Amino acid sequence: MKPISKSRIAAACFALAAWFPLHAGAGILDDDEARKAILDLRSKVENLSRELNARIDTKSDKSAALDLVNQHEQTMQEIARLRGQIEVLANEVATAQKRQKDFYADLDARIAKLEPRKVNIDGKEAEVEVSELKSYEAAMALYKAGDFKGASTALSEFVRRFPESSYASSAQYSLGNAYYAQNDYKNAIVAQESLTSNYKDSPRAPDAMLTIASSYIALKDKKNAKKTLQQVVAKYPGSSAALAAKDRLATLK
Repeated sequence: MKPISKSRIAAACFALAAWFPLHAGAGILDDDEARKAILDLRSKVENLSRELNARIDTKSDKSAALDLVNQHEQTMQEIARLRGQIEVLANEVATAQKRQKDFYADLDARIAKLEPRKVNIDGKEAEVEVSELKSYEAAMALYKAGDFKGASTALSEFVRRFPESSYASSAQYSLGNAYYAQNDYKNAIVAQESLTSNYKDSPRAPDAMLTIASSYIALKDKKNAKKTLQQVVAKYPGSSAALAAKDRLATLK
């Protein structure tokens, strides 16, 4: 229904007020009565006008209030939508931060695994790369398990790959012994002579020479066996290897 404007109501009131006097003058009322009737009518028209205006204003207020309520609901819906987006973004940020934290933790762990390790070799502290440490430990595991063939292959590969390693002299010595354990005396001699030549300061050099002498004895080469034992006594006097060399020399006479 189309709302009635205030101007139209006022016009209707004025028309009504003008209509009544014309009819009043045409009737049987005298001037006083007609004047009184007109005043009463005008009063009623004014009251009616005020009542209608009040009703229109009330409707306008209600309409405005309804518009405000609708706007408020729309605003609250928009706020709820934005809050949802914020929560999604917050979860995404938290997830990304956790992934980043896990990534750096994993990276630090990997870097730590690749960093050189400090080890004690023959009473001396040394640094070795992780790769050479793992390679040496794997070869020695075979040696200690009695797999001398596998150990000789692994130790030979280790010495080839890491000739400057702090474990090189130990690996070379174990390689000679692995050959000796397989009755491969010629390779045992070559391996231990490599140790005494390339790692002269190795604490295993005296024992390596004893292995050389034992290999010569096994090959029935007493001449080179005696020569090697005499070198042990001369180069390392007072050592346990020198005492063992003396005992073996006595049995070769």
